Amino acid sequence: MVATGTVESATSSTPAEPPAPRRRWPWRTGVAAAGGLALYLAFPGHDLSGLAVLGPAALALAVRGERARGGAWLGLVLGLVFLVPLLSWTGIYVGAFPWLALAVFEALYFALLGGALAATSRLPAWPLWAAALWVGAEALRGRQPLGGFPWGRLGFSQADGPFTALAAYGGVPLVSFAVALTGTLLAAGLVGLHRATRRPGTAERRAGRRGAALALVGALAVPLVGVLAELPLAGSSLTAGGPDRTVAVIQGNVPRAGLDFNAQRRAVLDNHANQTLELAAAVERGEAAQPDLVIWPENSSDIDPYSNADAARVITRAAVAIDAPILVGAVVQLPGEYVANTAIVWDPVTGPGDTYVKRHPVPLAEYVPARPFFRFFSPLVDRVTDFVHGTEVGILDVGGARVGDVICFEVAYDGLVSDVVDAGAGMLVVQTNNATFGYTDESAQQLAMSRLRAVEYGRTVVVAATSGISAVVAPDGSLVQRSELFTADTFVEEIAQRDSSTVAERLGAAPEWVLSALGVGAVLAVAFPALARRRAERGR
Repeated sequence: MVATGTVESATSSTPAEPPAPRRRWPWRTGVAAAGGLALYLAFPGHDLSGLAVLGPAALALAVRGERARGGAWLGLVLGLVFLVPLLSWTGIYVGAFPWLALAVFEALYFALLGGALAATSRLPAWPLWAAALWVGAEALRGRQPLGGFPWGRLGFSQADGPFTALAAYGGVPLVSFAVALTGTLLAAGLVGLHRATRRPGTAERRAGRRGAALALVGALAVPLVGVLAELPLAGSSLTAGGPDRTVAVIQGNVPRAGLDFNAQRRAVLDNHANQTLELAAAVERGEAAQPDLVIWPENSSDIDPYSNADAARVITRAAVAIDAPILVGAVVQLPGEYVANTAIVWDPVTGPGDTYVKRHPVPLAEYVPARPFFRFFSPLVDRVTDFVHGTEVGILDVGGARVGDVICFEVAYDGLVSDVVDAGAGMLVVQTNNATFGYTDESAQQLAMSRLRAVEYGRTVVVAATSGISAVVAPDGSLVQRSELFTADTFVEEIAQRDSSTVAERLGAAPEWVLSALGVGAVLAVAFPALARRRAERGR
């Protein structure tokens, strides 16, 4: 409420700006590029999360007074400067073309955003509509095409900081909105200061100063609300809020990084089995707690244990030694040439039981839509075996824990995570394999998403990775345990199985839809009168 009132005061009391210029001054492109750089530096790898607000601030300033076409260019510049380095991990082993193609395609959403921001930049309360448009653009980018690709959302830069706690009240969309609103209010403050120094009349200068002051106060108020929102979450621990289960996380490591990590599939399986056997020996010596369940990562058994008796024996031996069920990440061969990325509950007595099949395989990495078309650009697509899409929510009973399982990139998709919580998950598990991305920032970026999910749903999140980063994240988003890249590691923690609900869980996708609708409404408020004027002019 504070921010909304500030926006109205900061914009409605100042005179209208002169007509939109017909050309883009070089400084606008430079400001947009600087905003993209600030966004990149805000994400894990550089971890300067406070810089995230400068992205929306820079784009708002760059497009202010521009036509939609000019705004689209400026949005594209920001998107490219931001996404090309952010997504560089996608090309680490497959070459520059797939990486750059993805970055350019995703940057087009920022072009659309820039055009919309320019079109609405003259409306009263424009910082509010601009922040809502950021959420709308992220909502679209995370859904279309082929299920979308939500990497690089503003909220995912805020695993630490004053905005983090807002995830518990409106999910990642509310965090993105708060970051964007802070930035656009900051931009409104700078616009007001500019007016105060450039307008000749005393009244205009006073209005500019007043508008600048109110906007800057709003820019400080939004993160303050985030800090206050954190107070009820303070002190969230692994063991509070429900019955405890002792959970072991195994990171067995891989023989080598890169696309050929699974060329030694048996070695990967043996690494995880041997790490589990070492934990069993430590339990027997009294050096570690007896786990109720053990979590192995995605691709911990790329040998199908249903059809390969040797792989099944290796897993059973580990489960019997640790005397607990293991959640195994396996690649399962299906009829024809299809495979399934599957989580299998492997009991030490009864063997394989309940399963979860990954519902959102990654396009062009785990399946290839329109294969002949993409083969024209790169023959590497023929190295991709098509994974099927699972249809069941990833809720599994493992050793007395009701585990909500998502696999790898699925943690980035709001709906896939909310589904398992709605189904009764007492804790969240992210099984992932990041070996194909080497020593890049991808693992840290994915871990940041898991930390936001912990806050969003008030659940402990366990991340099990083949080669890192594995982690145990408390419900307040803090890291209790974390591994390093390409090392073997084991964690054992008591984790409460929670059944409480956060505001974000109860609201579901409503905050995102409402904020997106506000942004779309602002665009329509500009578009309809413009169309009416054009029709009137044609009728003369």
